[in-house]
Amino acid sequence: MLFVYSCSSNLKRDATQQSNNTKKQDTVLTEKTVWKPNDTLNISNDTFGSLVKYGRELLLNTPYYIGPNGTVSKNLGNIMTCSNCHLSAGTVPFGFNFFSSHARYPQYRAREDKILTLADRVNNCIERPHSGKPLALNSKEMIAIVSYIKWLGSKTIVGEHVYGDSPMPLDFPNRAANPEKGENVYIAQCLTCHGKSGEGKLNEKNTAYIYPPLWGPQSYQKGSSMHRITKAASFIYCNMPQKVATYQNPKLSVEEAFDVAAFINDDRIHPRPYELKIIDYPNLKHKPIDFGTGPYIDSFPQLQHKFGPFKPIKDWYLKHGLEIH
Repeated sequence: MLFVYSCSSNLKRDATQQSNNTKKQDTVLTEKTVWKPNDTLNISNDTFGSLVKYGRELLLNTPYYIGPNGTVSKNLGNIMTCSNCHLSAGTVPFGFNFFSSHARYPQYRAREDKILTLADRVNNCIERPHSGKPLALNSKEMIAIVSYIKWLGSKTIVGEHVYGDSPMPLDFPNRAANPEKGENVYIAQCLTCHGKSGEGKLNEKNTAYIYPPLWGPQSYQKGSSMHRITKAASFIYCNMPQKVATYQNPKLSVEEAFDVAAFINDDRIHPRPYELKIIDYPNLKHKPIDFGTGPYIDSFPQLQHKFGPFKPIKDWYLKHGLEIH
């Protein structure tokens, strides 16, 4: 099994062979292998506990507090919630969770080619997926979000991963991800929640998204994690359709997940908000193989980096002793 994400390289899988692998990965995870976050019933009733509760509330109802019409500040450029991507306030295995986030920051981030604090990383999300402006590092809101993430993963070992905290590593398909096939998957599996034009679904008061927009001016920017095909495919495979699929019982095949990720993130047909005027991955050795904008350290074309096939690129990296991101 290929480990697509370098941060997952120390994880071990407890797996059993499936008789029918047309829909599922060739291994399945057992519940006992996945790390369990703290229970919200155990949040303390002191000053720190109050911050933790507020941080969780911010993740669940982000636009209400810091959205374009926020009651506290106006940091976001759209009305997506943090939980639209970090499912259930960052508590879902393989759902962009926060299980070990506090334990692993500060850390080197290849996109910026520098060391970032956890607060810096929070502001990354506010700036890119939310097209917003950074929270002040000493604001109550930033302190609350970081406090919640710290509390959630307080049982993790500093500097270590726990199983389920990173995108599930999937085998690369032998072909390029196909946006045309992905459109058929989208119509069958995604349209009901995310809309015909990827516009998402708002709550009754039109103040936040229940299901986020997947492209268009209110969606995430290019350069966001979900804009990468391999990351989006892993998230989709483990979690979508929401409330139907789980990492143990996926609804889509791996190829379907890659195809629909390609359809959603096809910039030739789906516009996105403005891009930050920042050079992503200035150190080309650390650039992910599925990042859809050049330049690259190799000679593979930009379209192949965007959609694949990724195996030849992976093989080239391995041959040249480069780490695969």
